[in-house]
Amino acid sequence: MSTNAVENAAPAAAAEDATPSGTPSRTGLLIIGASQSGVQLAVSLRALGFDEHITLLGDEDHRPYQRPALSKEFLQGTVESESLIFRSNEYWAEHNVDLVKGEYIVRIDREADGSGVAHSSSGKQFPFKRLALTVGARARKLEIEGGDLDGVLYLRNADDALALKARVGDAHDVVVIGGGFIGLEAASSLQKMGKNVTVLEFGPRLVGRAVGEETAEYFLQAHRSRGLDIRLSTSAARFRADDGGAVVSGVELQDGTVLPAQIVLIGIGVIPNTQLAEQLGLTVDNGIVVDRFALASDGTTVAIGDCANMPNPVPGSAPGERIRLESVNNAIEHAKVAAYSLTGRREEYAGIPWFWSNQADLKLQIAGLCNGYDQTVLRRDEERGKFSVLYYRQGQVIAADCVNAPLDFMAVKNALAKGQNIPAEAAADPATPLKTITTDS
Repeated sequence: MSTNAVENAAPAAAAEDATPSGTPSRTGLLIIGASQSGVQLAVSLRALGFDEHITLLGDEDHRPYQRPALSKEFLQGTVESESLIFRSNEYWAEHNVDLVKGEYIVRIDREADGSGVAHSSSGKQFPFKRLALTVGARARKLEIEGGDLDGVLYLRNADDALALKARVGDAHDVVVIGGGFIGLEAASSLQKMGKNVTVLEFGPRLVGRAVGEETAEYFLQAHRSRGLDIRLSTSAARFRADDGGAVVSGVELQDGTVLPAQIVLIGIGVIPNTQLAEQLGLTVDNGIVVDRFALASDGTTVAIGDCANMPNPVPGSAPGERIRLESVNNAIEHAKVAAYSLTGRREEYAGIPWFWSNQADLKLQIAGLCNGYDQTVLRRDEERGKFSVLYYRQGQVIAADCVNAPLDFMAVKNALAKGQNIPAEAAADPATPLKTITTDS
């Protein structure tokens, strides 16, 4: 991000101030991870009247920022980096929150009451009374020959985005590996910037983990019609460099085909950051396992956002069903639940999960989770470019994928939140507004 967006934050008083004994003073709450969920936790706590000192600590040398725009508006240069910053330095100072940048925590020593000391790789110590882990997830690496060549990139954080932007101007051919949200968003952005883009997806369809077959097929045809070269069931064998150099020049596929590439962008998912939780002895299983109140297995640490594995909050979920959600909405709502826990209240996650992805002129909004559906209803308006799929289980609507159809999205989202239904037979007519046929279950 630009220089004005990464100015030094408020002084890290929690780490620097010392008691007469020479040891650092202790913060009331140490939040490790200056992420969306970490920022929301601090903001929510202050709104609830939590008055103890808070330290918000991140390992990046940037102030906390919005990540979704990195693959779209920021990459395309349509937004300035400063506009992605969550809060000003003045906000943190006024609310007794010390923002600490560029400190990577490597070890935590903790007492039975939940207090302890976090140790950073720089040697600094951060004593605390309570601990929150909002450590997010990291990009999953593709371990193949040539993976360390210059020009083989990932897109997870601001530094990744800056590295990609720095190379785009000189590139003509880009290969994107991974047909998920990040891969398709970045591919659409790069194509809009005039690049020749090829997307390689190992699986048989796009966005396989997030949407159903109808939506996947819609996006495949829509992107191909817009000029993206998308190859399904295709994987890279190795990355090549000309004349044994150190800069990527192409991608060799399993069948021997070589695609020219001055940039290879890899987006094959993420891995939750559980290293600190494991070191603390917390239960870990595809994330840090938490209860309905965002409390980890020790009963004192809270863990929220992308790193947390929580009970499925969707009404009607099977007993014991758990899920790890990667979305802005979840980061915000889960942080609110954790804030209640830290102030002595018990409020369960009550929101309906929802997601979005902007890919060129395709605005996808997802309400609910389609896991376990047994029926779909397709609503398609070719003239207006609208497309929706509603998912049902035993006659009850449980989710919807909506492309350029915000009214469908809102109707399903509201119905799910209120425990209502949208009868499948009536919903099949795309001319019928869904909000007019919503019924009590």
